[in-house]
Amino acid sequence: MKRWYVLDEKISQVEQILIATLLAIMILLAFAQIVLRNFFATGFSWGDSLVRYLVVWVGFVGAAIATKEGKHITIEVISRWVSGAGRKVILAISHFSSAAICGLLTWAGIKFIWFEAQMGGTAFYKIPVWIPELIIPITFGLMTLRYTLCLVTDFVTSTARANKTECG
Repeated sequence: MKRWYVLDEKISQVEQILIATLLAIMILLAFAQIVLRNFFATGFSWGDSLVRYLVVWVGFVGAAIATKEGKHITIEVISRWVSGAGRKVILAISHFSSAAICGLLTWAGIKFIWFEAQMGGTAFYKIPVWIPELIIPITFGLMTLRYTLCLVTDFVTSTARANKTECG
């Protein structure tokens, strides 16, 4: 389990660098497109498509980061009134449900990529459309692993986050 934590920290560092880089590229490209269109009546033919994919990448990488940091939106109606063992059970149900849903979305993402590859479309620069869409199953898979780790950690440790309401 310790190896997973070390690997997760490395992945987290890559995510932080990736999201900052992608966001910077996205903003600069969008700005360049606006300037080129408004002042020079031209633009990059691939610019709008790339910006759309960058938005998807930033969103999915951001979701993976939110999972790591325990900052996803949660509904805490019951957990506010429950403490101790009851709270631990609610957290376990929450982590299990989140892992299961993310696991199903990982599988759906893999099937989606497979179908996109079969269709043979291109995104920009004649790159197959399924390549930039790989972020979908990758991030959902990572979120599945992180929620599963939270679930396992809560059962293994004796003082398993008794007062913590989120995975992080």
